[in-house]
Amino acid sequence: MVMRRLMYISALLVLSACGAKEVLPRYDKDSKIQGLATPIQLSGGETEVILEDYFLDVLQIDSIVAPPCFKVNLADDKKTVVLIADNEQIPRLSVLKVWVDGVDYSIIMRKSRKQLVQITYKPTGKEPRSVQLAGQINDWNPAKTNLEKVGDIWQANLWLNPGKYQYKIVVDGQWILDPSNPETEDNNIGGVNSILRVGNLQYENLPKLYPDRVEGKKVRILFENPVDELFVFWENYRLDNTFVSIDSLGATITIPANADGLRRSYLRVWAFNSEGESNDLLIPLEGMRVVTSTSQLNRSDLHTQVMYSLMVDRFNNADHKNDYRVSDPLVNPKVNYLGGDIKGITSKIKDGYFQSLGVNTIWISPITQNPLGAYGMYPHPKTKFSGYHGYWPISSSEVDFRFGTSEELNTMIDEAHQHGINVILDYVANHVHQEHPLYRNNPHWATPLYLPDGTMNTEKWDEHRLTTWFDTFMPTLDLENPEVYEPMTDSALFWVTHYQFDGFRHDATKHIPEVFWRTLTRKIKQNVSDKRTIFQIGETYGSHDLISGYISSGMLNSQFDFNVYDAAVATFARKNVSFADLNSKLIEGFGYYGWHNLMGIITGNHDKARFISYAGGALSFDEDAKRAGWTRTVGVGDTIGYNKLQLLNAFIFTIPGVPTIYQGDEFGQPGANDPDNRKMMQFGNLLPKEEETLQITKKLAHLRRGNMALCYGTFDPLLVNDSSYAFARTYFGNKVIVVFNNSASPSNMMINLPKGLQGISWQSNFGSSYTENDGTLEINLRPYAFEVLTSR
Repeated sequence: MVMRRLMYISALLVLSACGAKEVLPRYDKDSKIQGLATPIQLSGGETEVILEDYFLDVLQIDSIVAPPCFKVNLADDKKTVVLIADNEQIPRLSVLKVWVDGVDYSIIMRKSRKQLVQITYKPTGKEPRSVQLAGQINDWNPAKTNLEKVGDIWQANLWLNPGKYQYKIVVDGQWILDPSNPETEDNNIGGVNSILRVGNLQYENLPKLYPDRVEGKKVRILFENPVDELFVFWENYRLDNTFVSIDSLGATITIPANADGLRRSYLRVWAFNSEGESNDLLIPLEGMRVVTSTSQLNRSDLHTQVMYSLMVDRFNNADHKNDYRVSDPLVNPKVNYLGGDIKGITSKIKDGYFQSLGVNTIWISPITQNPLGAYGMYPHPKTKFSGYHGYWPISSSEVDFRFGTSEELNTMIDEAHQHGINVILDYVANHVHQEHPLYRNNPHWATPLYLPDGTMNTEKWDEHRLTTWFDTFMPTLDLENPEVYEPMTDSALFWVTHYQFDGFRHDATKHIPEVFWRTLTRKIKQNVSDKRTIFQIGETYGSHDLISGYISSGMLNSQFDFNVYDAAVATFARKNVSFADLNSKLIEGFGYYGWHNLMGIITGNHDKARFISYAGGALSFDEDAKRAGWTRTVGVGDTIGYNKLQLLNAFIFTIPGVPTIYQGDEFGQPGANDPDNRKMMQFGNLLPKEEETLQITKKLAHLRRGNMALCYGTFDPLLVNDSSYAFARTYFGNKVIVVFNNSASPSNMMINLPKGLQGISWQSNFGSSYTENDGTLEINLRPYAFEVLTSR
């Protein structure tokens, strides 16, 4: 009660100083929600909300209030609340209010968008014993979707979000195209899948929100298309009409005086109409002023990140005293240690490589101790492997001596921070190496290597994703067992408490149960100062549903968006792939992760063949890219591959998300798949096309970090066709137009500009000529070229 009175007295003091209309009367400066509360995705008729995702001490919760259409069942221990409603009666957006010590926190809720879809299969020959479905619908796991026989037709009813899904019918274990569906699509690995389209979202009819102007403590936003209801949040408080004035053209928002003195807080805005949800707005504040310049941002502002992914052993060797190769004649030199180390990273930080490139976050590969011997076997050529990559831990807290010492690690992190650079650690939680004491002393902590039918449970990525082993010498841990996940989350916590790492890239995220992520994130909130920003990004290959299921206030900040990457590779590297597919995949993702997400948008990674080798034709999509790297030298091929890589890099640096460069992609290092994509990093002595690509990458990165519209702006497609793509991003007076020509011929593009983009003086950053007349932008692009126009 004393704390509550002090809180009200504090509010009254602010009221008297600033005027009653500018202050939230129920406000706790020591917010019981750390960070911005992620939206609640409703499941339909019944949704369980994990309150511990948002509140560290749920026993402080007084009550929960939902809109009248909901029945609210709060658990006795207050850890969860179940919301029950007729889905037809639920608004597209609504608010859950959670009262804690007299303060009402607001969390936005999103209505389920899923639609009922029926899948059918009619056999033409022998009657099958079983019919299943496998695809992006169910993460390619046929056991999840069994069709039932009804008369002479097999069928299944599915609830799916609007979007496009690749799939196949599985008949008695044989994967086939759907014979009743003529629409197919290349899967980028030499095969073809059937296509299911769900819904017919009319993007042009959705409400659109635009940040228009700032006048002191007031923010003006504009609407396009009707808005049925507007939701404006400051931090985790919904602002009422005391702060929000709505008219037919938009809304004026008054920044609460509670923001005064805060280095960073945020306005967030959503809306909906009968057609669906709007885009969302994210507006950073510094005190009571809107952040309007990137000079006000620093490395803790996560939306400004430009990330660089490096493999420690393959990056830079600055200390030859710790060079150590596995002494086994069966280990091919390509998969032995090459000598890169922590000092090598420090050296490149000091010489300005990362700053020159525009990078402010470095993701380093795992550095825990790996075995001294060789394991595994590749058949042609016959070779064992060392643990040079770091993914075979025999310790969870010891730095591998081949990479350096604890002191050298501290030095590297300190040096990075002095240069304004975050460092995040690739952490392996799913498995350990068989030499790890944890497994040797507790073999029962691992999942069974053999399934009940006697088959070996290895590499069953989808059908047994939470228990499968990656190899017979890498036991998967039973992380649903508290006896296992408690010490393993403590081990992860060690790296951000004993060292000053700024977060994690989490390996094999989808193979780890949610309880692990919730436990780890809770421990981070409890043990790491809220003055430090800890960023957690996961690795999950799968559907939007699966990927987004790990992103919340109680788990991860984001994951890598492999769906967008795969679509980008198809568009920019293959022939005759329309931009419509890439744009569709991007917009679909916003529906799951938000328009201001922190999804990692990659140029490539250590598990994928180099984009440039596909784009230049040195590598075929139809071949085994891993085998290609073992059997021949894979280069770039046609030098047009450099131009296509420049297109890819321009795309990832200008869309929402966190652009992520895999080492070597900044200039176009070629290669097939692992280990050919893990050659030693090259510094200097670049070919002319490599140097050109490097300079363009640098310019793109600095444009990204120096432009508020590219960090926090809206996203609007302006032109989408087979070979041309244009979109705009807007943040108040800061506007950007990005244009692509993905054809072998010059293009004279005509782009109809919306009113907010007309009559602006543009700067052409990559030398393309343009004119604007009567609201039409005419721009000339060379073959396989792009342009970024920024408002002056």
